[in-house]
Amino acid sequence: MVRAKKRYKVLVLFDSAGTPPENQDFSKELKTDDFAAEAHVIGALKKLGHEVRTLGIWDEADLIIDELKANPPDIVFNLTEHFNEVSAYDRNVAGLLEMLGVPYTGSSPTGLTLCKNKGMAKELLTYHKIRVPNFAVYSPGATIKRPNRLKFPLFIKPAEDEASYGISLDSFVEDDAAFEERIRFIHERMNQPALAEEYIEGREIYVSLLGNERLRVFPFREVIFTEIPEGQPRFSTFKTKWDDAYRKRWGIQNVFAEPFSNGTNQRIAKICKAVYRALRIRGYGRIDLRVTPAEEIVVLEANPNPNLDRDDEFAQSAIKAGVSFPRLVQRILKLALAAAH
Repeated sequence: MVRAKKRYKVLVLFDSAGTPPENQDFSKELKTDDFAAEAHVIGALKKLGHEVRTLGIWDEADLIIDELKANPPDIVFNLTEHFNEVSAYDRNVAGLLEMLGVPYTGSSPTGLTLCKNKGMAKELLTYHKIRVPNFAVYSPGATIKRPNRLKFPLFIKPAEDEASYGISLDSFVEDDAAFEERIRFIHERMNQPALAEEYIEGREIYVSLLGNERLRVFPFREVIFTEIPEGQPRFSTFKTKWDDAYRKRWGIQNVFAEPFSNGTNQRIAKICKAVYRALRIRGYGRIDLRVTPAEEIVVLEANPNPNLDRDDEFAQSAIKAGVSFPRLVQRILKLALAAAH
């Protein structure tokens, strides 16, 4: 049995689907797929022997402050991904914990800000000579005009969201009319800037990393599209990630990547470490990229605090590397405590 050498008081902080119940009883929710990551982390912490409390939040920061005062934890396991339905506000939750002097898992407000603003992240990676797709960002109200450097086909997505929200087959555009229509859709329906970037043909690879200064790269994962006709674009939409029936229909599978040739695996690991550091990711993160037929490596985006569902990409990569799920959770705790001192 896996047991931690030192046991901590851990507050697991996560998103509530709407105003949380006054008694904070999430026993029903934690049995559902939507709360799998929370349930798996809570289970692992208890298995490790830690004293665990839980807190679901929606739009009341006072709940966090009151809980920290009433039951001061040694550390917060921060599983929040938004606040009041705003994805970018996850940085504010981390900022609140930082101001209150409480150690917490995952990235700091700086890392969350840099990664969540996809345009800013691409500008920073370009400065570090890391290849990203050619891109442009369009804020709501701005004139929508495609610059000559952006060649079709293009891919349009929300600039400040994650988990493929706002990405559908209509995100792939091949003319100016579709380009402008999709950008307006993101402005009007999602109320945020739109990111337009060149579509990169190639294998889609997910690289999970663990660490602060010293980084460990886990085995790569890849999404494959076995039933999509040759010549059709292959990319991850919201349905591709979350709709099981859709995935089955189009033969979409997430698998461990077959090795590349000519040292490409080593180049991918080196680039992903550089991305992780440039974007100030801390604790654990995942880098999404494409490898072209000529084995050029193009970084699509970086994900701080990726999903910790035991069956999702990050945990599966760690398990493949011989790190059991409880050991992974313990390592994330230790990295957070190290960063706080």
